[in-house]
Amino acid sequence: MIESLLVANRGEIARRIIRTAKRLGVRAIAVHSEVDVDLPFVTEADEAVCIGPANPAQSYRNSEAILAAAKSTGAQAIHPGYGFLSENADFARTVGASGLIWVGPDADAISAMGDKINARNLMAAAGVPVAPGTTAPAADLASAVAAADEIGYPVMVKAAAGGGGMGMGVATDADALRAEYDKVRSFAERMFGDGSVLIERYFPRVRHVEVQILGLADGRVVALGERECSVQRRNQKLVEESPSPAVSPQLRARLLAAAVRAGEAVNYRNAGTVECLLDPASGEFFFLEMNTRLQVEHPVTELVYGLDLVEQQLRVAAGLAPTFDPDALSPRGHAIELRVNAEDPKRFLPGPGVIKTWVEPTGEGVRVDSGYVEGNTVTPFYDSLMAKLIVSAPTRTEAMARARTAVAAFQLAGPKNNLPFFAELLDNAEFRSGAYDTTLITRMR
Repeated sequence: MIESLLVANRGEIARRIIRTAKRLGVRAIAVHSEVDVDLPFVTEADEAVCIGPANPAQSYRNSEAILAAAKSTGAQAIHPGYGFLSENADFARTVGASGLIWVGPDADAISAMGDKINARNLMAAAGVPVAPGTTAPAADLASAVAAADEIGYPVMVKAAAGGGGMGMGVATDADALRAEYDKVRSFAERMFGDGSVLIERYFPRVRHVEVQILGLADGRVVALGERECSVQRRNQKLVEESPSPAVSPQLRARLLAAAVRAGEAVNYRNAGTVECLLDPASGEFFFLEMNTRLQVEHPVTELVYGLDLVEQQLRVAAGLAPTFDPDALSPRGHAIELRVNAEDPKRFLPGPGVIKTWVEPTGEGVRVDSGYVEGNTVTPFYDSLMAKLIVSAPTRTEAMARARTAVAAFQLAGPKNNLPFFAELLDNAEFRSGAYDTTLITRMR
């Protein structure tokens, strides 16, 4: 097993990785910005190094500072978590070239799946269903309009190098496409350094379902079930559950087989997620993207399958077999994750501040992965995620009941927070029925 691990991230995911590392006897090393010095992940690590000011470009995205910290602390491996440098192929290559172990897929897989157009083409070649769309970037507005005419409106205008729900727009006609094309291209150039744009069919009423895959050290790719991710605001997830209430056993078999083919197509190793759009009426699904990292919502898979995905990641990176039998995977029960963010519960706008009260719920089937404690400050420099409230139970109905109780018991004061929204959602008839889609929050608001 790896002996020392530098966690190149912050907040709840850094704390969560550190927890597993310490359980396994792995020396856990944190890096942090100046404003994060008092957060739990820093104090709970075996060693911590300040790598720069609050600006992520000067700290958590500063590859030179992170590598220098790894060298000075004698780290053997780097775990990138999610966000920041986790899907940066150049950084992954540099880590390997520096003689360190990268806890994630290799740089070639990251590169192959990082460009959405290339990823779509690879998946189509591997027999994974993809939505109608362009097979090359729309080089100019005329090309985009011609592609949309062929695909049929409405269309999604997407940054080829984008991710996390960013760099996307919907066009219902040619006039709207002209505006969205310029907007998305400009955003992509500014945020990703790549203005390439793709056009694909937009489905107004679909579900967002993803499959957790794990590429093992022996070369096999296994699928660890699906997660339902359709409760979204601004194309970003707020709630995830597993298994999906929209997926039948027959559909699940097709989804998981397609996800395995996707991983095999790029010789995938380590944890990753194959995201799909699902038409619940027809049962058709289409490849959306592959996230070449650990997902925010990985705990629901852990609870349903009874394993620790971070531990599996470390074992794959070390060339070891998993702790489970890949031929005898057996999901049990139901799990739901609620992302507790520092944002108002109506418009979902960020609301940072000092945490005056923080009391986490406890009880059977309740887990909280948090990045903060009482007295900490949620700053405006990073994502608004404060904690993930995860519940599990033998059935979805029981999990929903536990979620309601846990939300009511979570005492949080100071920053604005979205716990009142979750209380509303858990009493929403459409959500309770399981027959919801990605437009749910829009219609609730």
